[in-house]
Amino acid sequence: MAVVGFVGVGRMGGPMASRLLDAGYELCVYDVSAEATKPFAARGAQVAASPAEVASQAEIVLVSLPTPDIVRQVALGGNAGIVNGTKVRLMVDLSTTGPGVAGEVAGQLAERGIGWVDSPVSGGVTGAKAGTLAVMVSCPKKTFDEIEPMMKTFGKLFYAGEKPGMAQTAKLANNLLAAAAMVATSEVMAMGVKAGLDAKVLIDIINASSGRNSATQDKFPRAILPRTFDFGFATGLSYKDVRLCVEEAEAMGVPMVVGGAVREMLAVTRARFGAESDFTHIAKVLEEWAGVEIKG
Repeated sequence: MAVVGFVGVGRMGGPMASRLLDAGYELCVYDVSAEATKPFAARGAQVAASPAEVASQAEIVLVSLPTPDIVRQVALGGNAGIVNGTKVRLMVDLSTTGPGVAGEVAGQLAERGIGWVDSPVSGGVTGAKAGTLAVMVSCPKKTFDEIEPMMKTFGKLFYAGEKPGMAQTAKLANNLLAAAAMVATSEVMAMGVKAGLDAKVLIDIINASSGRNSATQDKFPRAILPRTFDFGFATGLSYKDVRLCVEEAEAMGVPMVVGGAVREMLAVTRARFGAESDFTHIAKVLEEWAGVEIKG
């Protein structure tokens, strides 16, 4: 197979890039962390010195990066940006950047004859390793047909349309709901435990009832009741996604009353436990405020 480029082989990008190797693709990778690229070098992948070098080895370059500013820099920044690669014809963004940055970067790449694909993913590190991610894609249909076999390596594909940013909008909507479920569930769990209910019994009741959600079904049993707080998604990234969602909605004239409250709870959690903390620390904030411990 032709060489595929991959920029950003960290917590999410690393497992996805590894699945491409497992599927038989030849890779050229770049990451600011030398430790992140070592396992790929050991498996025979090329390790480049810059995003531009990756884009000079591969026609299709995928990126998985933490923030919109980093995506913009990697795509367009100076001599080292993907835009200056000599071979690249298509950039696939697996990050969560929001529709504004997606449109901006897509426009500037188009000026150089480089195509753009929005493809944010949902499902966390566990889904990235297992190949069970929800993969949202927006790009021209012809491009989608070309990359579909490769993208299926990561999970289930959802075609959101041709316009840059459509898949990003879908991802922001999903991540706001995921964070809202964490906040609301933390509140009711703190209340229940303080009233004398056993935390596991309350979770089981909710999961058999109409209040069940992604937090009660997955995050609380896996990372909060056992007290590990290690679901695999950073507070700072969750805050970034929710902030982007609220800002994009408000720019379109759509009020985000609940979204604004979720954003503030993530801001409090980030201030208390740090941007690198797992976003399940939202529950710890409620524990501290309520004077209880939510444990199995």
